[in-house]
Amino acid sequence: MAEPAAEPVLFREVSAASGQRIGFAQLNAGKSLNALSLPMIRLLDPQLQRWATDPGIACVVVYGAGEKAFCAGGDVRSLYQAIAEHQGPPPNPANLAFFSEEYRLDYRIHAYPKPVLVWGSGIVMGGGLGLMAGASHRVVTETSRVAMPEISIGLFPDVGGSYFLSRIPDRIGLFLALTGASINGADLLSVKLADYFLRAADRDTLFDKLAASADWSGSAEHNHQTLSALLNGLAEQAAALKPESNLQKHAATLAKLVAGNTLAEVRDAITSYSGEDAWLRRAASTLAAGSPTTAALIWELLHRAETLSLAEVFRLELIVALQCCAHPDFYEGVRALLIDKDNAPRWTPPTAAELSPEWIAEHFVAPPWPQGQHPLADL
Repeated sequence: MAEPAAEPVLFREVSAASGQRIGFAQLNAGKSLNALSLPMIRLLDPQLQRWATDPGIACVVVYGAGEKAFCAGGDVRSLYQAIAEHQGPPPNPANLAFFSEEYRLDYRIHAYPKPVLVWGSGIVMGGGLGLMAGASHRVVTETSRVAMPEISIGLFPDVGGSYFLSRIPDRIGLFLALTGASINGADLLSVKLADYFLRAADRDTLFDKLAASADWSGSAEHNHQTLSALLNGLAEQAAALKPESNLQKHAATLAKLVAGNTLAEVRDAITSYSGEDAWLRRAASTLAAGSPTTAALIWELLHRAETLSLAEVFRLELIVALQCCAHPDFYEGVRALLIDKDNAPRWTPPTAAELSPEWIAEHFVAPPWPQGQHPLADL
């Protein structure tokens, strides 16, 4: 008789020396590099709500099974299948559920009343960065590999990406969104999307220290300070492992590449890069091969998000995500990269020159909501 499938998120509570408890949530889908699925979201969100109101919980920890990844992004295969099964106008029911509940979970982490530690070691992409970005204590290690690679699948950097990428100085967020460039832990620290650099091997040591601490209390402010002190103590041992930051190394070049006043100017500057650096060459080729529609959506979203609140950004991103499900490029991009794996997407339209303002505007039209109002109206 086959064993029952393991739960996609595992929860445990550990009693600390202080008498308070630490809540641990482990993404438990190692074969998919802990890709975030709707069942995972539907386990995580209510548990975080319970822990938020439990006076005995001092701190929450979110991490991934295995050593390869915290979370390699959203479960886009399921989104692809839902599009295949529902070809009608937006909102696609299954994808409405996924995106709206994912964004609600991400927003909850941003607004969480207690310290949240996310262990961002290994691969952190797309939806994984959405889980990590709002945590109060974001840890990276020498193995962290982070990207928002949606340009290659015809989506866009969602999960609040429009908000936090638009707020990175010097338009670095625009570069990362357009190119899907992979960055390391030092890069994440430099743009304030991570807070602590620790050794990957120190994860269990940290978890043990959380339980051993007698300094937790019923005060969230005090517990933030306690967690920060524990992390700072371990960070000193990791300094020698910190990699060079590509973002800092290439700061002058990046400033020139994104200096244009129009998307066409920025795209041309990036894709025309002819220097010797392999990281910049990969960024240029990724943008050149990526969805022209996605690039235009990124440009528009980051511009709009500069003046929006986080809740407003999530509401806007939900509209655009559902429209991406109803337009060709997201389905085609997932097909080419993950389903058929021919790496030859046929974008609609195929070139930036063929984009029209009307085509992009369609992606910002709110669909008729099932309950008559935006599903995230209460954020």
